[in-house]
Amino acid sequence: MGVGGGGQGERKAPSLYDVARLAGVSIATASRVLANSRPVRADLRQRVLESAAALDYSTNPHARALASSHDASVGVVVHDVSDPYFSEIVRGVLDGAETSNQMVLISNTYRDVQRELDYIRRFRAQRVSALVLAGSGRLDRETEAHLNAEITNFERSGGRAVLIGRHDVAGDSVAPDNAGGARQVAQHLVDLGHMRIGVVAGPPELTTSYDRLTAFREALAERGAELPEDQVVSGGFNRAQAELAAAELMGRRPGLTAIFALNDVMAIGVLAYLHQRGARVPKDISVVGFDDIPVAADLSTALTTVQVPMTEIGRRAFELALTPPAKRFRSERVPTHLVVRASTSGARP
Repeated sequence: MGVGGGGQGERKAPSLYDVARLAGVSIATASRVLANSRPVRADLRQRVLESAAALDYSTNPHARALASSHDASVGVVVHDVSDPYFSEIVRGVLDGAETSNQMVLISNTYRDVQRELDYIRRFRAQRVSALVLAGSGRLDRETEAHLNAEITNFERSGGRAVLIGRHDVAGDSVAPDNAGGARQVAQHLVDLGHMRIGVVAGPPELTTSYDRLTAFREALAERGAELPEDQVVSGGFNRAQAELAAAELMGRRPGLTAIFALNDVMAIGVLAYLHQRGARVPKDISVVGFDDIPVAADLSTALTTVQVPMTEIGRRAFELALTPPAKRFRSERVPTHLVVRASTSGARP
């Protein structure tokens, strides 16, 4: 006999509508009885329960979970999880989730402002219990105002949100000491005799770029070194754009003795360009990065860089997101420190 030929198909599972119709009540009344959410008249309640039993009806646990106040999940919004900086932060969040029975939902914005706002709205619609926003703030006040509004809406719905990095947004935050790390780099290079220093910077609209560059420039000035505008080239926080930035920088100022890249991924791009050019690091030119991503110590020329405890920051942000809100917003600053490796040495004459 062919498949289905002459046989009886599977009986369709009874729905809430079927229960309500058999009991002679509205769907809303049947729903209240079965969810035990509001008082219902005793005779109506009995009819609904008897109808549900007769139809062998069972409530949908997934639908019930969605209808409840919050599920046991935490949303994490990052710029790019393939970037080692953000992947380490995510690892810290996941470490925290291991012991708290929380599911972590991760989303990439690729530094798209509208996508970031949309993810916050989605997480609010899904009623996740907490939200960790891992990414630099922006100097654009209008953009930060939109972000502030979405976070406020999320928290008014009963969720908790914590930001990583410096933002002009009201809320709890955890941030690395970017300025302190940049000042350490300036002192290190000047102590080595470097006075002609170039910078490969990140996107200028991001607070991370601004804080690191501003502190570096101020620290150089305190030590008698200048950083003219033509010795700074901005690009994306990625290797490809860093190679282009390094080429532009060396084209402008071929006599530079050191380059400070504002993150390690860009520093790797700088090293790649210098290698292609035949420049010896650190004999001809020194290179410093920022973040101390896992690969930094394993490069053929181990990278001098500022260590940011990214995993700790992710774990701390997760823990903060699961604690009740305080009367005042909490802002935690996590120390950074310079790790000196083989990519820096004394300046050539």
